[in-house]
Amino acid sequence: EKRLTNSWVASIRNSLIEIQDINLKENQKSYYINEDEWDSWLENEIELAIADASLEVLGGIYNEFQLAEMVNRDEVISIAKKFLELTYVYSVKDLPKAIAELLIQLPGGENWKLGKM
Repeated sequence: EKRLTNSWVASIRNSLIEIQDINLKENQKSYYINEDEWDSWLENEIELAIADASLEVLGGIYNEFQLAEMVNRDEVISIAKKFLELTYVYSVKDLPKAIAELLIQLPGGENWKLGKM
């Protein structure tokens, strides 16, 4: 859709905060999934994500098969990795702001920042 909604932003932010929390081992120094190990996981999950997104995109006018033909998987995975990177670099306190800054760079991000959705 090349736009962001407040609910999508909240979902992305909350998911990344939860990933950061769950991924950090009890020793608070190492991770269950290291930063360079996300590729295979993302490649396995993208089809499910596309199916779920088909319910939301433009009010669900595309089914998962139609949307799958439109999605640039490499681009989506690249963007997802940028967001996941933030969970290794920023503290829980600073992570929401870092996520917002990256969201602004996405198509429709500037409009979301200005409240034009």
